[in-house]
Amino acid sequence: MSNDTPVWFVTGCSTGFGREIVKQLLAEGIRTVVTARRPDSIAYLVEWHEQIALALELDVTKPDQIENAVAQAEAHFGRIDVLVNNAGYGYFAAIEEGEDAEIRRQFEVNVFGLAALTRRVLPGMRERRAGHIFNFSSIGGMTAHPTLGYYCATKFAVEGLSESLAKEVAPLGIKVTIVEPSGFRTDWAGRSASRPEVEIEDYAPTAGRLRRILTEDSGTQKGDPERAAAILREVAARTDPPLRLPLGSYAHGILSNRLEELKAQFDAVQDLTMRADFPDET
Repeated sequence: MSNDTPVWFVTGCSTGFGREIVKQLLAEGIRTVVTARRPDSIAYLVEWHEQIALALELDVTKPDQIENAVAQAEAHFGRIDVLVNNAGYGYFAAIEEGEDAEIRRQFEVNVFGLAALTRRVLPGMRERRAGHIFNFSSIGGMTAHPTLGYYCATKFAVEGLSESLAKEVAPLGIKVTIVEPSGFRTDWAGRSASRPEVEIEDYAPTAGRLRRILTEDSGTQKGDPERAAAILREVAARTDPPLRLPLGSYAHGILSNRLEELKAQFDAVQDLTMRADFPDET
C-alpha cells in the first residue's frame, strides 16, 4: 500500500451512492474509510481489501462516534484527503403532517451530522493545506416540492453551509463540491425513506400525489448510481472542481428552469424591491 494514494472517508456506505463510491474506490486500490451505522452491513464491501479499507461504525448523529471514527481513520491511514458526506435520508410528509421527532431527526442526520463530521475533519485538511469535501445535497436543495418540505429544508441548509464553507476554505487549499442528484436507483424513495403516521386527505392532490409517485417509481429512476460514483472520482481528480455538481438529466433541466423562475419572480417585484431603501441623500 502506497502512502501516495489519497484517503477517502465516505459516510452512509450500506446502500446507494455511498456503496457504489466505495466499491469503485476499492476496486481501483484507493485507501478508503467505509462507514455505516451497522458495521455488518458493510463487511462484504471491505472483504479482500483489508490492506486499503477500514470499516467503521458511524452514526453521524452521535458525536462520540464521529470522534472515534475520524481518530481511527487518521491513526490508520495518517490523514483524510477526501470527505464524502453522503449519509442522509428522505422524509415524505406535508408540512402539517410532520411529526416533531421525525423532523428533528431529519435535521440531525442531514444537516447537523454533516456539519459535525466536517468540523472534525477540517483541522487535518487545514494543516496540510489540501483536501476535498463532497456534501450531498439534492435538486431539493435548490427547488422545493410538496411532501418534501422538511427534506428540502435540510438540503437548502446543506447548500448554504457548503457555499459558505467553500469561501472560507478556498484560500487554505481545500475544495468543496455540492452534489445535487435528481432521481437515482437507490433506496432513497424505498425502504430508506420515512413517512408520516397520519396522512391528511386534504393534501392528497399535492403531497399525497407526489409521495405515491416517488414510491411507485422507486427502482426505475433514470439516474445510475455507478455512473454517478465514477463522476465523483473524476471531479476529485480535477485541480479546479465545480462548486455545484447536478447529477442526471432531470437535475440539469429542473435546476435550469429554477433559475429562470427565480429571475422572473425577482423582475416582477423589482419596483417594490428598489423602494425599500432610504432615498438618496444627495
